[in-house]
Amino acid sequence: MGKRIIQQARGHGSLTYRVRKQAYIYEIRYPKKYGEATVLKIIHSPAHSAPLAKIRLENEIFYVAAVKGLIQGQKIMVGGKILENGNILQLKDIPFGKNICQIESAPFNGPDLIRASGTSGVVLKREGKWIAVIMPSKKEALLHEKSRATIGIVAGEGRLEKPIVKAGKAFYMKKQRNKFWPQTSAVKMNAVDHPFGSGRGKRIKSKIAKRNAPPGAKVGLLRPRRTGRTKR
Repeated sequence: MGKRIIQQARGHGSLTYRVRKQAYIYEIRYPKKYGEATVLKIIHSPAHSAPLAKIRLENEIFYVAAVKGLIQGQKIMVGGKILENGNILQLKDIPFGKNICQIESAPFNGPDLIRASGTSGVVLKREGKWIAVIMPSKKEALLHEKSRATIGIVAGEGRLEKPIVKAGKAFYMKKQRNKFWPQTSAVKMNAVDHPFGSGRGKRIKSKIAKRNAPPGAKVGLLRPRRTGRTKR
């Protein structure tokens, strides 16, 4: 009798396949008020690729991804039109060609775009109430002029320059965020571990899963438009 495949085990949500709660204790958001704020501390968050900045605005404390060059004790402005590194402005107040990050997809929705370390976007042009921004993927996005963004580039761009070297280090890096690692080809498994296991010399035949198949059997081609080799 076969065993539960990894899709089933992860879906069950046991402690082995569950992320630590301590990793996600910091929530990236913008404050509700406007004015001058102070950077209290630059902290490390296991759940984020970039360092976070703990900022206080009057009696409100919030966390955002730190931008390149931001230091502890620095004063930043939330709102206004001052174009300094780390300031949080509306898109309509940011000139064309400026590097920005942590953009709101909708006004007051919270920063949910361009938050990974070393990434930034560029303000391109204006179309009525919409601002065109070039994303890190080089694609163009239209965002509302009242959406807020942070001036600068997200810190930590050299994170990928240092090699991981050992598989043990990669294991703990993936485990703290509950990432699926290592990813093993199904045909390399034993027959009891996966429906594709023991590929009989890797002469694999394509398998089309039923639409109502359970998670353990829903592997292979899922609702394919066509099968077989393409004609040239």
